[in-house]
Amino acid sequence: MYTFLIVLILIASVLMVLAVLVQNPKSGMASNFGASNQVMGVRQTADFLEKFTWGAAVVVLALSLLSTVFVGSKLNEAGKSGAASDLEMISAPAAEQAVEMPQVELPAETK
Repeated sequence: MYTFLIVLILIASVLMVLAVLVQNPKSGMASNFGASNQVMGVRQTADFLEKFTWGAAVVVLALSLLSTVFVGSKLNEAGKSGAASDLEMISAPAAEQAVEMPQVELPAETK
């Protein structure tokens, strides 16, 4: 489920970027040249693109929050994470953590 949500977030993000790039700028020098083309159809298209952009932003936000719910279950499916095993090692008693050093015989001294 987590992977499916990530794919949906990526699709919504790409659609939002495309919607932003298609929109006409609302201010600046470029808007003065396009003012003569503001007929009813173009105005409705601009309103639709703005609503679509806001909708895509809300979808990305909602899916991101929803994916945090499933990220915990994803970690549990894969087994213990590295952080969990490190935490267990730190919290284990010192006797269990003792590492035995190999015993090496020293050569006898010759005179």
